[in-house]
Amino acid sequence: MNSEHPHHTGQPAGSPAPRAAPIDRLRDDVRLLGALVGDVLSEQGGVGLFNAVEHLRTATIALRTGSEATPAQYQALLQWVQKQSNNRLMQLVRAFSVYFHLINLAEQSHRVRTLSEREQTERPLQESVAAAVAACEEHGINLADLLAGLRKLEVWPVFTAHPSEARRRTLLQHLQRASSLIEELDNPQASPSAREMILDDLLTRITLIWQTAEARMERPTVLDEVRSVLYFLSGTLYDVAPNVQRSVEKAVDAYYSSKGTRPAEKAALPPVLRFGTWVGGDRDGNPTVTAEVTRASARMARSAILRRYRQDIQSLGRDLSVSVRLGGVSSRMMDTITHDLDELGQQPIRKWSDEPYRRKLGLIGERLRRTETGEPGSYSRSTDFLADLRQVEQSLSGHNGGRIARGPLRDLIWRVEIFGFHLAELEIRQHADRHTSAVAELLGLEGLSGFESLDPQSRMRHLEEILAGPPLDVSPDALSAPTREVLDTFRAMSDIQQLAGAEACRTYVVSMTRSPADVLAVLFLARQAGLYTWPGGEARAISRLDIVPLFEQVKELRTCDDILAQLLESPAYRDALASRGNRQQVMIGYSDSNKDGGYLASTWQTYQAQQLIAQVAAAHNVELVVFHGRGGAIGRGGGPMGRAIFARPPGARLPNLKVTEQGEVIFSRYGHPAIAQRHFEQMAHALLLSSLDSAEGAESPTPEWIATMERLAGASMERYETLVKRSPACLDFFRRVTPFPELGTLNIASRPVTRQKSGAGAAAIKLDDLRAIPWVFSWTQARINLPGWYGLGTALEAEIEAGGLETLRTMYREWNFFGMALNNAQRSLGTADMQVARLYSSLAGDDGGAVLAELREEYDRSVQTVLQVTQQEELLADSPILARSIKLRNPYVDALHMAQIALLQRYRALSDDAPEAERAALLDAIHHSINGIAAGLQTTG
Repeated sequence: MNSEHPHHTGQPAGSPAPRAAPIDRLRDDVRLLGALVGDVLSEQGGVGLFNAVEHLRTATIALRTGSEATPAQYQALLQWVQKQSNNRLMQLVRAFSVYFHLINLAEQSHRVRTLSEREQTERPLQESVAAAVAACEEHGINLADLLAGLRKLEVWPVFTAHPSEARRRTLLQHLQRASSLIEELDNPQASPSAREMILDDLLTRITLIWQTAEARMERPTVLDEVRSVLYFLSGTLYDVAPNVQRSVEKAVDAYYSSKGTRPAEKAALPPVLRFGTWVGGDRDGNPTVTAEVTRASARMARSAILRRYRQDIQSLGRDLSVSVRLGGVSSRMMDTITHDLDELGQQPIRKWSDEPYRRKLGLIGERLRRTETGEPGSYSRSTDFLADLRQVEQSLSGHNGGRIARGPLRDLIWRVEIFGFHLAELEIRQHADRHTSAVAELLGLEGLSGFESLDPQSRMRHLEEILAGPPLDVSPDALSAPTREVLDTFRAMSDIQQLAGAEACRTYVVSMTRSPADVLAVLFLARQAGLYTWPGGEARAISRLDIVPLFEQVKELRTCDDILAQLLESPAYRDALASRGNRQQVMIGYSDSNKDGGYLASTWQTYQAQQLIAQVAAAHNVELVVFHGRGGAIGRGGGPMGRAIFARPPGARLPNLKVTEQGEVIFSRYGHPAIAQRHFEQMAHALLLSSLDSAEGAESPTPEWIATMERLAGASMERYETLVKRSPACLDFFRRVTPFPELGTLNIASRPVTRQKSGAGAAAIKLDDLRAIPWVFSWTQARINLPGWYGLGTALEAEIEAGGLETLRTMYREWNFFGMALNNAQRSLGTADMQVARLYSSLAGDDGGAVLAELREEYDRSVQTVLQVTQQEELLADSPILARSIKLRNPYVDALHMAQIALLQRYRALSDDAPEAERAALLDAIHHSINGIAAGLQTTG
């Protein structure tokens, strides 16, 4: 999209460029890719398209440089865009979208390049596992405490299918290939001819991206979403997982060496990583997730991991050519070879007669094949597979092959420990009301009516009494379809445990938990499927599932400690928990609490909730796991993960972090092996230091700070509720100014964007009907970012006017939580743009002026007060790279905004009898503009 391609500078395209400074190298990459996109545009759309793109590009750059552009100048450019044909608008959207996809890859490549260079000079690398262990040593943490902390360390991402990944899996695959080519260009040893070939391949890939529609023709099914997540789990994450564990082992070995002891004296550390997924199990608000879909999802994951294991075994078989004539083997392993040949009915392979490890691995591979097909001789459990691998490891280690054993074989052992036969635990989530209705129906068939009309305390007592008895004998034919489906979900959990092991499907998340009865209802229903028994008396309960209450709204976050305390004091539940090792997961919802109370109130209540439940768990001698329901955007709990870990309250600085990973975050964090490993190590670094109370994570808020935060949260929430909940004009503005109605037709997920039957485009919508993700996504598209800052300025201004400025500044400097809250808000404020928002307000005509004025006033107040507290000259002053990226991207995103506004105006103005082809073409272009803006801003919702 510019003329700075090497072909135009007199330098041969294949000539290796001289090494430049890091920023210069990134700039060179961006220029090269922009030129390549320009070449493709000329080829695909002719000079007319190229000139139109260049006009819009240079015009938006001019608006963003020099003195601040006026609204009239923005309006004039918008009018030019509005004059373009439908086809030209689509081409403009595609041009800038492709550009952003490639620039994002360039920045990713630059990050990987910079990380590699830092690893060569920083010893240990900052925010790595090695750095955490070195810091522990420096702070005087003894070896025993360090090892104890590492044994408890648990980085536990849970992948979800929430609708915030707008890109198709096909496009993601094209982008990954383009990413590899961009990295190949960075090879200084590449010959001119090799570089020319890479550029040709890259042009081909860009052409494919140009000709690949980003918007799907049909809404993906749940199993399509399962395949997308398995793409990462059985790909990058499978590859990276042992590298993370190896980093931990090496860091500990270095610690041992510094103490003059031998690494061999230490016991093996358990895996740091653990994976979960909701894809195929999250039925809250998604009627297409059925019990059979859940079973199919588990089968697909099992097949995916078994295929990777078989590939590794084949590779090991090629490698382990150890001959008994030159190396040794244990008699025990030789005995198992004989046993396996007999059990599997196999004949010895003569050419391997003196290569016992190849023989053993061949038999292991045959067992894995039979495990996948279900034939006799298969592994019944992953632990049996693991035992065979460890036997090979022990034999090698005992016969001068320790170095061999510590290579790919050790990697595979770690993988089996992490992934089992299930790849990632398939977790179930359902709304509490569905359980209540099912319990009421079952009890009604037993002549016990009125359950739903009882108050929560009465429901709890009633359930405790019933749980002491046997399961109900109810014919499935007597039940309604919804209740049959609820019960079949629990039977599916049991089936999956039989298929892939107890760890394959044992977590049940209860959305909108409001009382202990909501959790006991799950126990009651699980008993019907044999997942829970409580004989009473001296006999102990047996439970095969972990029930996770999810607190999502401000009211429940404020009272979650009382709910959890009552639950842990219930004999039925406490006995069930004892059978699960007295380990209780509690999930904190960031997205819905933000939609309920606004940014600052949500941020504070999620912090307070962690402290409250930690105190309750400690008082009841229960191990706590806080499950963070975070999204990618600031308005849904997003932001730098390491900072969030250090910002946890004192009582909740646990050595584990369970967190949802959603939508576009999955690709950005886990699409590249080096970035995935870096992300995991940063989390492990923060977890270890904060949980061991190092100097970096030991601060506690003073009573004055807590009182200040209570006032700030209250004032912010009042401001938010006044606009969002009490003003019908706000939701009308939201519907008319943002692309929310059209977003509801974008086929990016199997789950609808609203709980409202009348659909996303309904003339009247209610806040409670809106799902949190499209709520944030839509505000982001219009560059308003309301969920990430609204109400903050009012709260800070009131505190400053009351004489609290110095206290706020101290809180910002010395309290990790408050520093995180303001810095994350800076990200939302920094990417928001009221000039662009003004353009979108034209979609509401004269009706949008009052709400826009309110937003602009609060935005200005928020920026001003944040700068006062942080003592910065401008937003993101402490994040210059991010600030620079936003500044450089803004003109190009402006082009997409203007195209989207023109398309929305044209689409919404269509008459009822407009040709369907024209309607479909405009809507398709709008969908592509949504994807393009998301790529440009590097966030959706």
